[in-house]
Order: sequence, then C-alpha cells, then structure tokens
Amino acid sequence: MTAAEVPTPLGPARVHRAEPAGDVRGTLVLGHGAGAGSDSADLLAVSAAACAAGWRVLRVDQPWVVAGRRIAPAPARLDEGWTAVLDALRTDGLLTGPLVLGGRSAGARVACRTAAAQGAAGVLALAFPLHPPGKPEKSRAPELQQVAVPLLVVQGATDAFGRPDEVVAALAGHPGVVAGVPGDHGLKKDPAAVAGAAVDWLRRH
Repeated sequence: MTAAEVPTPLGPARVHRAEPAGDVRGTLVLGHGAGAGSDSADLLAVSAAACAAGWRVLRVDQPWVVAGRRIAPAPARLDEGWTAVLDALRTDGLLTGPLVLGGRSAGARVACRTAAAQGAAGVLALAFPLHPPGKPEKSRAPELQQVAVPLLVVQGATDAFGRPDEVVAALAGHPGVVAGVPGDHGLKKDPAAVAGAAVDWLRRH
C-alpha cells in the first residue's frame, strides 16, 4: 500500500494505492463518505478483498479531508475534486483495464453522478444514502437510475438512509443489483459480508 497526494483545484487529495500480486484485472476507485476519510471498515475490507482478487484499488481522500475540515462541501464541489483526481490518475496510466467507480454514502453518490463522464464499466455503491433519515420523500433515486452500467448497491439491513428493500424499489426497472448485509449505515457490523458481496459482483461483471 502506498499513498500520494494529487493536486486538484480544491487543494490536494490523497490516493491510497494497492496493487495485486499478479496481473491487474481492472481498477477500482473508491471514495469516502461525508463523515470521515477512506479508512472506514467497509472501504478497507473491500479494498483488501478486491486487491486479493486481482484488482488495483485506489482509495481517494477528498481535498476537504486532507485539509482537516469536518464538513464536506456541496455535491458539485465533491464531483469536481473527484474528477480532477481521476483525470490525474488516468494521465499517470493508473486507470488500466475495466474501471469501476465506487464509494460509501456520499462517495457512492459521487461515483453514480460521474460514472458516465468517466467511462466507467461499473459502479459499486456502499451504503447509498437513498434519503435523509425519516424523510423518504426526499429521494436520491435519480442518481442511481442514471447509472447506465452494471451497478451494485450494498446496503445495511437497518440503514436509516434506506433499507435494502427501499433501494430495490427505487431501482424498479433498472438492472442494478442490491445486496443486503447486516448492520446500519456505517456497515461496521460485518465488513467481510460487504467485501464478499463486492468481490462476487466484480468477478461476475
């Protein structure tokens, strides 16, 4: 595992890079949520499992996290920083093979919104925040529906931001797949189950 800072218009981001032991089957880029950086239990578990399965994994800490700020910027600014990082990684030749964009919570939303522009072959959404807790009328389903490539949503069974059955309903008519796992929005209860669902999907798609 290596880490390097990447300049963006919003300040430096940080990329944690894990390379598989053998040939690279593809590249998985993971973003974090609004509450912390890319070292959450679910992202670390997915990173380790995907790398063991032959994927280069790049975990991205957005510029606001690197700068030590506690509050994430607006979605458009998140997308801007994320896009700048991906552009730099592409220039450096690190986005080889099929590109899968992913992340947890707010990072999952960023991946969904930018997948088409980045030519992603798939989107991995962990703990997608379908709606604010207790406000199902404020749905973010359109962000999922706009994904035109294979999509996996790994959702905690008791997630207050949207249970697995709610995500299934939001994806009605869309080929996206939902995997329910134990736990809430933090996906801390069973990181191995999160990683297992993600790697099984990567192998199949």
